[in-house]
Amino acid sequence: MKQRILVVDDEEKLRRVIELQLATAGFEVDKAGSAEEALKVVDRADLVVTDLKLPGMDGLELLAAIRRQNMQAPVIVMTAFGTIEVAVEAMKAGAVDFLLKPFSLDHLMAVVEKALEVRALRDENRELRAELGKRYQFDNIIGRSPVMQEVFATIERVAPTRATVLLAGESGVGKDLIARAIHFHSPRRDRPFVKINCTALPENLMESELFGYEKGAFTGANTTKPGKFEQADTGTVFLDEIGDVPATIQVKLLRILQEREFERLGSNKTRHIDVRVIAATNQDLRAALEQGTFREDLYYRLNVVPINIAPLRDRMHDIPFLAEHFLKKYADEAGNRVQAITPAAMSKLESYHWPGNVRELENVIERSVVMCTGDRLDAADIKLDNAPRPRGAAGEFGVPPGMTLDQYEQEIIRAALKRANGNKSQTARSLGLTRNALRYRLTQMGLETEGEQGQE
Repeated sequence: MKQRILVVDDEEKLRRVIELQLATAGFEVDKAGSAEEALKVVDRADLVVTDLKLPGMDGLELLAAIRRQNMQAPVIVMTAFGTIEVAVEAMKAGAVDFLLKPFSLDHLMAVVEKALEVRALRDENRELRAELGKRYQFDNIIGRSPVMQEVFATIERVAPTRATVLLAGESGVGKDLIARAIHFHSPRRDRPFVKINCTALPENLMESELFGYEKGAFTGANTTKPGKFEQADTGTVFLDEIGDVPATIQVKLLRILQEREFERLGSNKTRHIDVRVIAATNQDLRAALEQGTFREDLYYRLNVVPINIAPLRDRMHDIPFLAEHFLKKYADEAGNRVQAITPAAMSKLESYHWPGNVRELENVIERSVVMCTGDRLDAADIKLDNAPRPRGAAGEFGVPPGMTLDQYEQEIIRAALKRANGNKSQTARSLGLTRNALRYRLTQMGLETEGEQGQE
């Protein structure tokens, strides 16, 4: 596309001369006799050439208006010899160059080409900075896949605020790391970060752990103890596995989120608290709403900024980067000589379905580094758990990603055999097959020879 130059001057003859010269050189040209006219079309200009002395708004004011609108077009100012001080002032205000009237057309073209070169360099630098700004690694969270880039972008937008965040994803996807990333990129980074594992707290102790208790509140309460929320005052509370919180505690959490207040167990004194809440769940909270096990009002208080973290099997592109990261981490810790992962080993990692997500991948790499006897991890060094692949939701049909129909059928048969402790008649019944049909499939799988077909 041709570059477009906007020429702003109240002298129609000069505008026409400049237009002809620029058009001859291959540029598209817009003209304006005033700054007010120029502002109507400046958004499509690649370069602006303006006189400083204009009717109404002058050239300096036009330059300031262009910068206020955050437009990237460079500005060249034209001025008579007697106002060169004003031209210098314009340069300080952001103009890229100036032309002293009268000027030759050759000089005009030299200044225009120089200004456009400067713009091209600035655009290139901006693109490079944007590329570098993509968070391939956000603290200890590795991800180059588009879904993880979206997560990083959301973290950067939400971290400076005090908005409540709800992290959703399977176990092992890194919800804890993302919660910490939000905290440590927020204004509260120097304040407490208190993680509360809601699954680990017995229901009868949860209230006292979260909100604290007064001396004598119950048998064994020999001292006053502040709860987790008080410990996190001015900081962040991370409620992990929020879906496991009982209904009685959900009411008190709702009050914390709405009113920023609570009472310790055994006290009537209302305490005010300043905490940011980040919650996480591996459950479908919408299903819990329908079942009546999770309060709708609490859900909407928590779900201000939802962040869904995809399972590792849905972002396989990240596996090489994660594997390299964990390899370096554990090789350095163990003083190990393992330095690389072979293509065969990487292929083995990428073909696995990772039911345990990133946590499982980290464990596999750590185990492989410890057990490896060479300086590179090969396919034989990668020991994977023979866990079944995740199945689709109820009512969903289809082969899991990365499997053929035959592989899926064989996996189902192996699982049924295992459940039946190797009893083929029981396996056949559970699969709705005749014994002969099962035996045929087992023979195809190499799990039974023809000589065994007469045996049970």
